[in-house]
Amino acid sequence: MKEIRLNAFDMNCVSHQASGLWRHPRDRSDQYHTLQYWTDLARTLERGLFDALFLADVLGIYDVYGASPDAALRNAAQVPVNDPAMLVSAMASVTRNLGFGLTATLSYEHPFPFARRMSTLDHLTQGRIGWNIVTGYLDSAAKSTGKAQQSSHDARYDIADEYMRVVYDLWEGSWEDDAVRRDRASGVFTDPSKVHRIRHDGKYFTVDAIHLSEPSPQRTPVLFQAGASRRGQQFAGTHAECVFIAGPSKEIVRKTVASIRGQALIQGRRSDEPLIFSLLTIVTAPTHEEAWAKYEDYKQYIIPTIVWPDSRGTHRFKNVIHRMQTIL
Repeated sequence: MKEIRLNAFDMNCVSHQASGLWRHPRDRSDQYHTLQYWTDLARTLERGLFDALFLADVLGIYDVYGASPDAALRNAAQVPVNDPAMLVSAMASVTRNLGFGLTATLSYEHPFPFARRMSTLDHLTQGRIGWNIVTGYLDSAAKSTGKAQQSSHDARYDIADEYMRVVYDLWEGSWEDDAVRRDRASGVFTDPSKVHRIRHDGKYFTVDAIHLSEPSPQRTPVLFQAGASRRGQQFAGTHAECVFIAGPSKEIVRKTVASIRGQALIQGRRSDEPLIFSLLTIVTAPTHEEAWAKYEDYKQYIIPTIVWPDSRGTHRFKNVIHRMQTIL
């Protein structure tokens, strides 16, 4: 019997995937900026035996549609959006088993402070933190951090590969397992001989530092990845323990899964080593008829040109409807 793993999918904002649904009378997403909203969600997911809450994020605003951010702002399409890392400790404090997959973009933060942030969360969650590794996809994010535009697609993954080498060294190589003694009698908290300086002088990053955190329960967090391109799948085959994918049909999902597993083999791993999670939109109700009625109720609030502000919006919206009909 195969074990079923379930991750919830959310974002620290009003409208994550279904822009416009915030207008529904029962929707509470406009309370996203309160702790109770997230601790209530964490308790619900723990009670429902979910494995983890996967938190999306984006550094930037959608400003291509109409050459303006107005549509995104007007409809709360992933803006306003708060830092997802700030939610994790509070949710961990009200749960015991729920994991947290945190999306963090490596393109705009040096690996040294980021490694400390993840070690801190690993300590505070007692080993329940994961990192969804993303390289970014919005020019608005690049401009927000002083760049004229993003690096090219494949170059971003080259940067990501070096970034990973740095954080691996910081998490795994700086502190030995028995470096922290906590010896009150001798007055020695940490044995300096067991803490090592990490030196890295690469194409994109230079580091000469001791990792600031003592070894956390996992050291390296669980690594998620969601790149669908060939280069992204190569990166996932190298680094990812969990891969998040989406597709409008089982056939397309099957091809993506086969490609990712093939990349894992190429990188010297077992083909079944990455756990693969596929996106599903599920509408629940006591009966089939009630589920359909709820779905039709939800659908009338969606604004497809805001969900996908490009020429393919209508087509992609129909694909989602088809997927939901298949589930129902």
